[in-house]
Amino acid sequence: MTKVFITIPWFVPAYRAGGPIQSVANLVNEFYEETTYYIFCGDTDLNGGIIENIETGKWIWYNDHSQVWYAAPQKLSDTLIKQVETIKPDILYIIGIFSWHFNMVPMLFCKVPKKILSARGMLHPGALAQKKWKKKIYLKIFKLLEYHYKIIFHATDSHEEIYIRKIFGKPAKINIAGNFPKNIGQLPLEKKKPGILTLVSIALISPMKNILIVLESLRKMKSSIQYKIYGPVKDSEYWNKCVEEIKLMPDNIQVKFYNEIHPSKINEALLNTHVFILPSESENFGHAIYEALSAGRPVITSNYTPWDNLKKFSAGINVSLENNDELTEAINFFASMNETELLQWHAGAIAYAANAIDIKKIKDQFRKMFAKDTVQLSLEKV
Repeated sequence: MTKVFITIPWFVPAYRAGGPIQSVANLVNEFYEETTYYIFCGDTDLNGGIIENIETGKWIWYNDHSQVWYAAPQKLSDTLIKQVETIKPDILYIIGIFSWHFNMVPMLFCKVPKKILSARGMLHPGALAQKKWKKKIYLKIFKLLEYHYKIIFHATDSHEEIYIRKIFGKPAKINIAGNFPKNIGQLPLEKKKPGILTLVSIALISPMKNILIVLESLRKMKSSIQYKIYGPVKDSEYWNKCVEEIKLMPDNIQVKFYNEIHPSKINEALLNTHVFILPSESENFGHAIYEALSAGRPVITSNYTPWDNLKKFSAGINVSLENNDELTEAINFFASMNETELLQWHAGAIAYAANAIDIKKIKDQFRKMFAKDTVQLSLEKV
């Protein structure tokens, strides 16, 4: 049995925020062949609020092969190091790069046979552009101390491998293993008439997701459009700009904000909608995008996600973030459709999602990456 100890800043699968949290939740639910997981995280959510209905300072069963430790902020790093020493895992699986307690401390101070750092999209150019000077300094120190010679990097696809290689060079040891998605299954399509459209976004509210430019595009629309937004606010300053934009909407545009959403309610959120929209600056995977496609909702997104060539397969439209007119045109394109036309895109989205994922291949990739017989890298340069 392989023991995998996962470090992640926060883990709240009780509500849907996507990103690394959803990736870890899907991993431990889907891949458990001879594997036990120990997930170590903080007891607060992304906004610093205490997570409700949890017990801190002890291992709690998440499923029959996974346990979670919610750590209080006091002596957090000491607790992490002690638990790694107690569990004696075969693999330390570090989620993310830029957290001292959950990324750097396990790399620096925890002794395990094998350390894997999962970049989770954090080295994508769009992600690095956010708080860029802080990240540049961090990565500079990272390389000066030569930690990239001492670990294995996890990339979720060949594009992320390129981003890792660009930062850390040829010597970096990289394993590719895809994300396990959640297939929602076909949902009935909302009745559709030309000139009427219901859009939905499910995402963390931050500049990375570009909700604001969606709102700016909607102000130009002549059609009757309802826009539903689900997700916790990660950046309150950014959300305040969105609120101001919402106040300026003409009468034909209705915007409804529902805040965070429980995973069990995703189907309900998608049900009475026509199109999913999320023109992200970058997506390592985009769980919400995949789930929307699997439910039969064509997607409007950027060119910076794994979900490309959407229009070719009548599954959605990829738009340029350098030209907001493309986003406006994409919304108008779907708004003008009748029900028969949209049903073709509904079927296209389902087919696209079904063909995009190979679960067996992903399991094989994780089986290889988590293999205990893989030799840990030397502290010397390779």
